Amino acid sequence: MKKSTLAMAVALGVMAQQAGAAGFIEDSKASVSSRTLYFDNDNRETGKTDQRETATGLKFDYKSGFTQGVVGFGIDAQALVGIHLDGGKGHHPDNNSFVPSDSDGSAVHNWSRLSGNVKALFSKTEAHLGGALAPNLPILVASDGRLLPQTFEGGTITSKDLDNVTFNAGQLEHATGRASSNSTGLSVNGATEESNQFRYAGADWKVTKDLTLQYYYANLQDFYKQHFLGAVHVFPISEGQSFKTDLRYFDSSSDGRNGEAGYTFNNNQGYAKNAGEVDNKTWSAMFTYTLGGSAFLLGHQQVGDDGGFVYLNQGSLRSDSNGFEGAGGSSFYLFTDSMINAFVRAGENTTFGQYSYDFTGLGVPGLKAAVAYLRGDDVKTADGASDYSEWERDMRVDYVIQQGALKGFGTTLRHGTYRSSGVGDSQDQTRLIFNYTYNFM
Repeated sequence: MKKSTLAMAVALGVMAQQAGAAGFIEDSKASVSSRTLYFDNDNRETGKTDQRETATGLKFDYKSGFTQGVVGFGIDAQALVGIHLDGGKGHHPDNNSFVPSDSDGSAVHNWSRLSGNVKALFSKTEAHLGGALAPNLPILVASDGRLLPQTFEGGTITSKDLDNVTFNAGQLEHATGRASSNSTGLSVNGATEESNQFRYAGADWKVTKDLTLQYYYANLQDFYKQHFLGAVHVFPISEGQSFKTDLRYFDSSSDGRNGEAGYTFNNNQGYAKNAGEVDNKTWSAMFTYTLGGSAFLLGHQQVGDDGGFVYLNQGSLRSDSNGFEGAGGSSFYLFTDSMINAFVRAGENTTFGQYSYDFTGLGVPGLKAAVAYLRGDDVKTADGASDYSEWERDMRVDYVIQQGALKGFGTTLRHGTYRSSGVGDSQDQTRLIFNYTYNFM
């Protein structure tokens, strides 16, 4: 029996005696969410498989309150079901992060998983232990970019006992991908071995109401160590008008067996000063000017020359055609984590911009639109050449019904175009998404 499973069983036994306590039931929340997604990836390269599939995902969430006492206890439970609706032969590439593949490489008809956490509350410190964790931190972002969300197994602690400071720490051991029912160990792109220990700690300090500073440290045993520094400042100019500055810096280095056979990092199929090893410094800056319903964003990101940017991935997964994700799927805390590409190879300098508009001011609440463009230059390939470039253009429209029987029903249409001068596969991608959440409690 896994340690987390045993701990959950013990905690549930303790809570069974207190479940009637005020707060445990009264503060409970339960909901069911549905997401139907049409995914169309037109691979422009000769001989590459196009993907055209539709699926529906259902997610049931239950979050209890806490029992009374000096230490309060509670539980979270989550059930996920994916149903493949359409996608003929030849339109389901094996090793993708949308729908799992059967033994013959075709899409499975359905897949599911059940997980949960036990939790405890002491003062303003909250601890969670289980397999339904979804961190959203600078050093780890649980991915929810397809049909079902990625989840992690382990333990986390969040404390707000110190005014204006939020502390976060944890250890994660396994992950379950967006297109999977089974958990894997943790790894990096290109590795064939796994680690069962990802540890992190850090804090967000709200210095003033307009300025937040961040520091986080993470270590994936036998793969990498990573430091993160961040600063976010919002300057209010007038009513409905502001200027936001968001600065981020990552310093990543090799750990333990990194570089040995099975523990190598593919550096996102780009250049590495020391083949297979993690060695990277990446900084980025984004500036956003907001005026009424309009938001103008402009930024720049530079990936260090010694190797690609590293982030947590899942074990036993192959990289995709551009070298970034396997069947599990990953997200990371960079502005360039875009619809198709990542812009995280060694030496890459990426300039990006976005314009978005909220139509509330024009009498259409719930309607939003955005267009973004990213261009990366000076990309260093595995042989050290650095005269390559790539670009991506993304567009999206979102609408959420504001009233009536379908209040909260959301529709999203996204389209992305990616092209490169030899460092990735050119693609056109379209996603049509329907979301709805019903709250029971």
